[in-house]
Amino acid sequence: MMLGAGTSLVASSSTQIAGFPRSLFVLPKSSVKAARMERSGICGAVIKASAETLKAAAAEEGKKETKLWGGRFEESVTPAVERFSQSVSYDKKLYKQDLRGSRAHAQMLAKQGLISQEDCDTILKGLLEIEGKIEREEFVWRADREDVHMNVEAALIDLVGEPAKKLHTARSRNDQVVTDVRLWCRDAVDEIVSHIHRLQDALLTLAVSNEGVIVPGYTHLQRAQPLLLQHLLLAFVEQLERDAGRLLDCQKRLNFSPLGACALAGTGLPIDRFETSKTLGFTYPLRNSVDAVSDRDFLIEFMSANAIIAVHLSRLAEEWVLWATEEFGFLVPSDAVSTGSSIMPQKKNPDPMELVRGKSARVIGDLTTILVLCKGLPLAYNRDLQEDKEPLFDSVETTIGVLEVTTEFAQNVTFNKERLAKSLSAGHLDATTMADYLVYKGIPFRTSHDIVGRAVALAVYKKVELSQLSLDEFRSINPIIDEEVYSFLGSENCINKFQSYGSTGVSCVAEQIDYWCQKRNLPSGSEKKN
Repeated sequence: MMLGAGTSLVASSSTQIAGFPRSLFVLPKSSVKAARMERSGICGAVIKASAETLKAAAAEEGKKETKLWGGRFEESVTPAVERFSQSVSYDKKLYKQDLRGSRAHAQMLAKQGLISQEDCDTILKGLLEIEGKIEREEFVWRADREDVHMNVEAALIDLVGEPAKKLHTARSRNDQVVTDVRLWCRDAVDEIVSHIHRLQDALLTLAVSNEGVIVPGYTHLQRAQPLLLQHLLLAFVEQLERDAGRLLDCQKRLNFSPLGACALAGTGLPIDRFETSKTLGFTYPLRNSVDAVSDRDFLIEFMSANAIIAVHLSRLAEEWVLWATEEFGFLVPSDAVSTGSSIMPQKKNPDPMELVRGKSARVIGDLTTILVLCKGLPLAYNRDLQEDKEPLFDSVETTIGVLEVTTEFAQNVTFNKERLAKSLSAGHLDATTMADYLVYKGIPFRTSHDIVGRAVALAVYKKVELSQLSLDEFRSINPIIDEEVYSFLGSENCINKFQSYGSTGVSCVAEQIDYWCQKRNLPSGSEKKN
């Protein structure tokens, strides 16, 4: 049959063109040469295809690879279901872990006599070849093969034939996928912790280089008490240390092997789960096969730890965004970590920190996704759990991203020491230290609080600092006050009075700096002086 001139091959949305299925005109490569193309008619391109070519195209189109699980099915899934069900577009990230698990499984099967050593060697060689193709970006990921596991297994069957069909002995995708994910998470924890350490090092370096700098401390975003800048920076170092500890603690709990749990009930074949667990670096196999394939609490814990990191970094970002404003002016980011405005020429924005603050919402959202995903699932495995990968990957990638950019920002900022020094005169930051002075005098703290409150009210009325009130003015409030009070007033005097463990006192902060620099193997200020 020949198409008439004017028949559109492009614009038509019909499933048929001139009586033929539309798909026939997307010819496979092998059939393209057989098709005869010529220019004809006023509307342009016309295709003339022989009956043989159309038959070949139809045969090619009709070919559907039998699913590896397709034995009991008489129909293929619809294209919409196939598109909806595939996960290979994102779970191919697990290919390294999938190949590791398959190697360990094949070796165990051979050791247990369930497959021959020759077949095992063939499988291992094929897996190595597939890994090479993936690394070289020569591997074709196929959506019709659903996921990373079926893509690798089907490719292995194509490559080595019958031996590959034995690889899935005593294994289900249910235990296979969660093995892959646990391996991936174990590696991801190490990577995130290394980024945490780099940020700690950047903050410590910043702290060491700003020895003796005093900043106003805030509560409720109102002036509170003076702090050493080093002390403030070390607060974030401490938070990050707990973040790393949570991840490493979580890693201990996720490092158990589900492999060999199969679909949910285990297997009657004589496999050795302890062998595969040891080969893959797990602590032990999980005790309960139903639990092994069905729970994702290790993901919830891991992603919770990431969310806490994101919250900590969001708070740091908020602090630095505020400090970079003209109103504060405490912090000056370099051009390398700033951006401008498309309309306002004068603008220099700390955009990376704003994005750190914003992206924390994504990490929290990823955690919420996995919590809601798991909350209504009956035992054991459910296909819903396929949806755990994208929030997991996003949680990890975003967490690493915010750690990286915060580290770079910390390496590219300076503090405006002159502006900081001028800022200390406002807000009566020394009021609490004056109350401590009165406690030394034997006055109960609540009474001291009241006395200092009245002194602050007088200073506010006179528009002066506490240290600028005369001794007579102090004694008009309470006669016990003497000349010694002035040694407790002023931010520098305040800093020198702090002595409790963990406080912002000079010697206390020096101890903290030495501790952290020794822990992170960095030179401290005291070492530089020596």
